[in-house]
Amino acid sequence: MNATVLKFGGSSFRHPEDFGRVARHLAERLAAGENKIVAVVSAMSGTTDNLKALMLGVNKEAKPSNLDAALATGEMLSACLLEAAVSRQGIPVMSLNGYSLGIRTNSDFGRASVESVDPSSIIAALQENDIVIATGGQAIDQSGRLTFLGRNSSDLTAIVIASMLGENACEIYSDVPGVYTADPYLVPGARLIPKIAYGTIARMSRYGAKVLHHRAVEYAEKHSVTIACKSLTSDGVVSGTVVTGHGSAPSVTLARDAAVLSCGSIAERNRLRALLEQEDISAICTEDNRGAGICILSDVDFALRIVALTGSRSVPVRLRTAVTELDSSKSRVHLEDDYTRAISRAREIHERIYPGTDGEPVAPRAAKQRSTHISMLIRTDDASESAQ
Repeated sequence: MNATVLKFGGSSFRHPEDFGRVARHLAERLAAGENKIVAVVSAMSGTTDNLKALMLGVNKEAKPSNLDAALATGEMLSACLLEAAVSRQGIPVMSLNGYSLGIRTNSDFGRASVESVDPSSIIAALQENDIVIATGGQAIDQSGRLTFLGRNSSDLTAIVIASMLGENACEIYSDVPGVYTADPYLVPGARLIPKIAYGTIARMSRYGAKVLHHRAVEYAEKHSVTIACKSLTSDGVVSGTVVTGHGSAPSVTLARDAAVLSCGSIAERNRLRALLEQEDISAICTEDNRGAGICILSDVDFALRIVALTGSRSVPVRLRTAVTELDSSKSRVHLEDDYTRAISRAREIHERIYPGTDGEPVAPRAAKQRSTHISMLIRTDDASESAQ
């Protein structure tokens, strides 16, 4: 079926009126001649963290399957709100969540992997409606239980849906129009990269870049789906980066919550690193006055659970910020205890790579903002008190 697949990140929904803004954009696309549209949505900014804190406040050892089901409600809420906004435009619309998207995964709760797809439910919904709203980052396992695809994994849902519908392109909307040589909120002079190869952006993502999820990029490459990174602004759509087979640029990434584990021996460290790499988790070896260690750069919560299941005596020491310099041939990682110092180092590295680009940040604000209406969720401190 001929359908346009778009994904809207949590930054697209900071205010209640943003759902109407996105709905109007979808209506304009239909009026301009689009046939059918599938809009994949993320949870509102800050919602997933709020839900996780709420769950762990009730039970700090909540089952991973229980936690996945709770986290999925964030995207469900976004889908319901956008469906309501689109319906107000007088457009036939329907929303689908993880139970009915036709995406099946394994049972690795917290970061499940796609095993099979069935487009029939989405096709049926598109036959009856002009727009289908799909919840991002969730699916079901072979037993019919909700699974979470990982943090920032709505990108993956959108790419999977584009592939299963036979579409060769997917549009990803976020608060920046594309992929930059560094985080444009933090590094003055960060340059937009107009075209970038799948492998290059996947590598950047593994080391902390937040624009695209690395598993989404890898799935897109495998299934020949071109990714167009865009931003929906008050002035319309800004197109920035196309992810395809070619294109590269040196870059600097920051992974703020990299977890450093102290290992009992070098052999133990090497064993854990091999295990994490087998699970498609980025980690590097470290050495300091505590001895051998390992730093986990991606999927930290999932990785720590894997480590715990091995019975390893390695213990988390602290969270650090990993600043990584990437080019086509090598990567160099710097670990910083202080986040402000990490930003300074990232700026120094970027200025060395791109001399003369120092100046004002590309974006007008210094950090990503949470939604102003996540207070609709129960306060986590209330939940903690009731659980005691």
